[in-house]
Amino acid sequence: MTANIAVPLDVPGQNRQRYRENYGKITKGSGRLMLFAGDQKAEHLNDDFFGQGIDPEDNDPEHLFQIAAMANIGVFAAQIGLIARYGMDYHDLTYLVKLNSKTNLVKTSQAEPHSPQWIDVNQVVNFKDTSNLDILGVGYTIYLGSEHEGEMLAQAARIVFQAHQAGLVTVLWIYPRGKAVKDEKDPHLIAGAAGVAATLGSDFVKVNYPEKTGQDSSLIFREAVQAAGRTKVVCAGGESTIARTFLQRLHDQIHISGAAGNATGRNIHQRPLAEAVRLCNAVYAVTVDNATVDEAYAIYKGD
Repeated sequence: MTANIAVPLDVPGQNRQRYRENYGKITKGSGRLMLFAGDQKAEHLNDDFFGQGIDPEDNDPEHLFQIAAMANIGVFAAQIGLIARYGMDYHDLTYLVKLNSKTNLVKTSQAEPHSPQWIDVNQVVNFKDTSNLDILGVGYTIYLGSEHEGEMLAQAARIVFQAHQAGLVTVLWIYPRGKAVKDEKDPHLIAGAAGVAATLGSDFVKVNYPEKTGQDSSLIFREAVQAAGRTKVVCAGGESTIARTFLQRLHDQIHISGAAGNATGRNIHQRPLAEAVRLCNAVYAVTVDNATVDEAYAIYKGD
């Protein structure tokens, strides 16, 4: 499973096999990433966890861990505090530690988006060693176009290098956002963001899926996949939508656009536990097992 994984040159010799093993685990040997996102407790406050159309159990952070434990996933992404508080009861999960986050309270009209690093890679490595949890990688968000992009780019560059030095996999969330950005969903701009991830050397980059602009989004998204080069592109799951539509869009992203997976949060965790697990398994089937939309939808329906 690990023999054919291309190891970046910033991974030192003594950690190259560890990197291969982590990359193989995080992609389940498929080369594609099914990331279950549990980082939105900070990013979106309680907007995504309590209210109309959201299962009441979603307000409890443990709901996220229960889904991740019961479903097929590649990795569960969350801040280190959540992992530290619940990891003792969910020791068998594979984790990705999100190194920065900000709330959605301060709007772009008030201040440029800025999300400094909370902890560093060495602290994650120490936590991995002392907790004995299966931490496979780290993640970081950059708001490209913000007046603070320089600081975030510099932090991201150091994070990717330090993570690779430790044999960890990296995922960058890159969103064009700020007063200089006229259209966050512009396909050409999203492709530029994917290209920035390539210059930073990240293994994966999570970007938003472009809005339709008179032609199929899955076709125009190819620009971003090509611009990223050997950095693999995964798509944000976006706001909650009906399951079949979501699965069809994911299938098109992979098989038409050439994307290498997804990072999904709200579309999964806002549902009751049993339904969330079935949808998670359906998303995994499309991403990792090359299931058709019909096959994945049958998994979701429990057929």
